[in-house]
Amino acid sequence: MKHLPKHLRPRWRYLAVGIEAWPDADLDRRSFQRELWYAGQNLLGDPGSADADLRVVDFAFADGVGEALVRVRRGETEAARAAIACVDEVDGDPVGLVVRGISGTIRAAEEKYLGRGGQVPEERNVVFGNEDRVAVVRAGSADVRLDDTFAGATDLDLT
Repeated sequence: MKHLPKHLRPRWRYLAVGIEAWPDADLDRRSFQRELWYAGQNLLGDPGSADADLRVVDFAFADGVGEALVRVRRGETEAARAAIACVDEVDGDPVGLVVRGISGTIRAAEEKYLGRGGQVPEERNVVFGNEDRVAVVRAGSADVRLDDTFAGATDLDLT
């Protein structure tokens, strides 16, 4: 079977997505892909979701932060951004997603928007609510461990 000529092949755009969740969240590629499909289908409907063709190409998540590379058809990037914005939890864990940028190739998206050597979170003891607690600290923000959950805090909230 012959390949399609270059001018007939589908053209893609790659959305670099930053993921942030609580440090004890356990997210994987399959569950993220499923939530992305559900969000696209609920927001865009079946035809719109098929046009956008959201597909997770690359996924990395650890210690509450991660990133994903989402493939979408050219011309459907705004619809894809809207669908990504509708994802607020994955497997019951609340998540925050941000589209860092859009690129025409995987390599350019990785080089420009997915810094693979990002900051490493640090765990330390902090005072929060007049009590000593353990917190995971990254770049001006901290996730303070309460009894069975976390509370988000900034440097101004901690003493």
